[in-house]
Amino acid sequence: MKSDRRMFSASTARNREPILAVLRRVLAEPSKVLEIASGAGGHAVFIAKAMPMLDWQPSDPERQARDSIADWVAHEGLTNVRPPLAIDVHDDSWGVEDRAPFDAVISINMIHIAPWSAALGLLEGAGRLLRVGGILFLYGPFMREGRHTAPSNAAFDALLKARNPEWGVRDLTDVYAAAERHGLQLRETVEMPANNLSVIFARSG
Repeated sequence: MKSDRRMFSASTARNREPILAVLRRVLAEPSKVLEIASGAGGHAVFIAKAMPMLDWQPSDPERQARDSIADWVAHEGLTNVRPPLAIDVHDDSWGVEDRAPFDAVISINMIHIAPWSAALGLLEGAGRLLRVGGILFLYGPFMREGRHTAPSNAAFDALLKARNPEWGVRDLTDVYAAAERHGLQLRETVEMPANNLSVIFARSG
């Protein structure tokens, strides 16, 4: 009997409804979506199930995560989620160039749990693979002008840096500047529960 490789995330269960509400507003259906750092696959499955006209391409560099995504998709019987890919944002090619341009690139809770170089790679890839007018959607905690937005975010930042000095909550000013270098213009910033933000960019012409 095949083992169940699905992983569960309590944080995904908490934040998936607010994220879906934003994506329903900013994504047209149908849309071709590339998700970076999908993790266990909870967001991919939940959003793709709620928005069945999306063509969702999940990805994660970790094999265990990709196995979880595949089993979640099979468990839910979804036909609009493609097999997960092993994308490393540091690579020059992500292996999806033949399917570009995408309508959206989505990355949830990634850039603070990775080196800054990963954020730069994500922005470069989004600028390269999005259609004109396509969106990059980021979700997570952020600093504003060098200051944390809540004591809990400051504590989380310290915890991340203790685990890996290259990790940490990113400052929106730095993210905006790096995004602009790749033709990504800030569209809106949405306040989310638990002191998180949805940050949405659009690919300029």
